[in-house]
Amino acid sequence: MTESVRAGRGKRIVLRTLAVLGVTLLMVLLLLLGAIIIVCKGPSPTARDLFVNTVMETSAAKFMAYICFSQEEIDAIRAKNSVVETVEVTEKMEFEQGDQSVPKDTIKLVDVTGPTFKGKMLIVHDPSRVEVAVAPVFDKEASGVRVEDFAKQENAVAAINGGGFLDEGGVGKGGMPLGIVIKDGQLLNGGMDSPQPIVGFDTNDQLVVGAMTGRECLERGIRDAVSFGPTFIVNGKALDVAGSGGGLNPRTVLGQRADGAVLMLVIDGRQAHSIGATYKDCIDVMLEYGAVNAANLDGGSSSMLVYNGEVQNVCASLYGSRPLPTAFVVK
Repeated sequence: MTESVRAGRGKRIVLRTLAVLGVTLLMVLLLLLGAIIIVCKGPSPTARDLFVNTVMETSAAKFMAYICFSQEEIDAIRAKNSVVETVEVTEKMEFEQGDQSVPKDTIKLVDVTGPTFKGKMLIVHDPSRVEVAVAPVFDKEASGVRVEDFAKQENAVAAINGGGFLDEGGVGKGGMPLGIVIKDGQLLNGGMDSPQPIVGFDTNDQLVVGAMTGRECLERGIRDAVSFGPTFIVNGKALDVAGSGGGLNPRTVLGQRADGAVLMLVIDGRQAHSIGATYKDCIDVMLEYGAVNAANLDGGSSSMLVYNGEVQNVCASLYGSRPLPTAFVVK
């Protein structure tokens, strides 16, 4: 067999292989498109709403919802599948006496499970140990800090991801927070007079959730806070959730019990072992652990819990934990 014949045969093999791969990929895409259309246009509004809410909370899969629906239709679906908003903000209160047999510096890590999710709950008995950590610079061109690195830099026992950030196209650098950021009583980001959903602690170490302006935060004595939401539980009352409530996704939630203990919940999602949790799932877990105030933090591929130098959950991002502008750390 001559060199030219061998070369020709090799070229035909390569072309056939590429053709098979191309056809296979096309079939997979057609099956995916068919499945999306069946879910979106099928007989079950519940399945449709769950799908739309789930993909719209992702950075990379939002396009799937737009295959079948307009922006107006998506907005309508999301509006009726969400936490019912409230204007209520955490009221000042005195902590109840906790179990005196448990030392104040106790931190406990427990597993949480549900029908569609698995996660971790970190219970921090001393709320004064929980603070906000921030990236060195807030700028859309600056890189944020990974949760693991926040823990190292702050010499912290534990850390979870914090508030929202500019993330255009899901490829943001994580250096520019959205909304209010307060660190050690100083307003580092956000306006003085524009209300934002806040999650943070006042100088009495009480978790405060609800919509507040920067000015109201400072007047209230908020020492450390970020912006995100929705609020899940306020002043002992769980908010109502309509429909599928955010879909099934990775979640990070911050709460506090009546005795002051802080509850840090991180739920895995978009994984074989854990699809994810809805807003209602998160509220139910927080109520089970005694939360009287609780709110949603940034989730999805940002969800991360580090404890004793080790990552405790499975990050949804294919590239590992994301750089972020803020985190909550336990000193």
